[in-house]
Amino acid sequence: MNYKHLHYFWTVVHTGSIARASEQLHLTPQTLSSQIKQLEARMGQSLLRKAGRGLEPTEAGRLVMQYADGIFALGGELEVALRSGKDGRQTPLFRVGITDSVPKSVAYRVVEPGIRSEPLPRLTCTQGKLSSLLAELAVHRLDLVISEVPVPANLSVRLFSHALGQTSVSFFVSPALLKKGGLLLRDARKRFPASLQTLPLLLPGAESALRGRLEGWLVSHGLAPQVSGEFNDSALMKHFGREGLGVFAAPTVLEAEICHQYGVVSMGAAPDLREEFYAISIERRIRHPAIAAITAFARNELFH
Repeated sequence: MNYKHLHYFWTVVHTGSIARASEQLHLTPQTLSSQIKQLEARMGQSLLRKAGRGLEPTEAGRLVMQYADGIFALGGELEVALRSGKDGRQTPLFRVGITDSVPKSVAYRVVEPGIRSEPLPRLTCTQGKLSSLLAELAVHRLDLVISEVPVPANLSVRLFSHALGQTSVSFFVSPALLKKGGLLLRDARKRFPASLQTLPLLLPGAESALRGRLEGWLVSHGLAPQVSGEFNDSALMKHFGREGLGVFAAPTVLEAEICHQYGVVSMGAAPDLREEFYAISIERRIRHPAIAAITAFARNELFH
């Protein structure tokens, strides 16, 4: 195998196109295409296919990428080891996927015990949709996925959900929005949840597990506040809430942190509205030391 050709293919996949890869590699697109065709001839299979205006790996290409990622990661570690005189192979890699809808602060608190486990790992985090993260987990490109929902029942791959815990949901508002609505904080808290009706509301995106529960909770309490925004990114929703666009919901376990970081106040907690969190792995019985540390901390301390 010509490893230079493999590196060309690896770069094309990571950049998404021959044009971008050729700029990065300082080659002409024609030369790069020719080199990759030689690699495909050596492999006996097509490795790339068109995807819109770019390129994506075929099934065979994805398999090659799994090995190429490891090969070139080792190459990078070799360079670091030569420069520093320290062998980086003794540091295990801990690869975590976090779904878009999991609040960033929850993600940090959940994962943090794992990066303090022995032996101390090197963390890599990937954020994305649950389906794509589970696909990466299934082919062992991730060690763990943190999600608001367990593994879908119709998934054909053997993955296992480990409940981390649950928390009630609180509603937060900026003091400026309270003042604009003519409400005092003590009155808003005393009348909660009815006081939500008089203020605009920010909703999590449709893909969030909390969205359906929140809408059902509002209906059960006879509430229909004006919705002023929807956000797939929970951190972005909090920023808009801080600026007074609307009231937003977030895990009660983060109440003190949210109030301090965003300058908002809590109107009240809803014990009958809850968020759940799961660690999804390929292990039915957890043996990975970092995952074991994560589940123990979440169950015994964070969501206890």
